[in-house]
Amino acid sequence: MTDFSIQPAKLEHVDQIVGLIKYWAELGQLLDRSQVEVVDSIRDFKIALSTNGDFVGCSSLHVLGSDVAEVRSLAVDPTWQAKGLGAALVESCIEDAYTYDVDRVFALTYQPGFFEKQGFSLANVMDFPEKVWNECVRCPFFSNCREIAVVLELDN
Repeated sequence: MTDFSIQPAKLEHVDQIVGLIKYWAELGQLLDRSQVEVVDSIRDFKIALSTNGDFVGCSSLHVLGSDVAEVRSLAVDPTWQAKGLGAALVESCIEDAYTYDVDRVFALTYQPGFFEKQGFSLANVMDFPEKVWNECVRCPFFSNCREIAVVLELDN
C-alpha cells in the first residue's frame, strides 16, 4: 500500500510545483523553472499527493519530437525521500511516453544512479539534438553543464 497518489497537475498546483523545484534548484540539484514555464507546461506535469492531500512531489514529461520525450523537474519533498515516490513519478512519465508512442525517454540529471535503478542507461547528451540546440543552448549553464544524460529505450 502506498501513502501517496500520482495525478495530473492542475493550475492550482503551480505555486507548489514552483516552490519545490526552487528548493532543489537552490541546493544545486535541479534547474529552476519559473512560474510562467510551469504554467506553459502544466499539461506535462504529474503531482504526488499524500493520503491526507499534502503536495509531496512532481515530475513532467516533455515531448521533444516524434520519437523522444524528456523527464523533467522531478522533485520530491525532502521528508518523502527514499519512499518510492521518485520512482513512482518516473514510472508515471514512462506510462505517458507509451501513450504518446515515443521510442526513447531521457533525462538530464545530477543523480544518474537513481535513473539507472529505474532502467535508464548512461547516454551522450548529443544524442538528443532537439534538446541541446533548442533548449540547452539558452541555459546559463550551457558551457559548464554538470548534468548527465540517461536514456530508456521503450518497446513500442
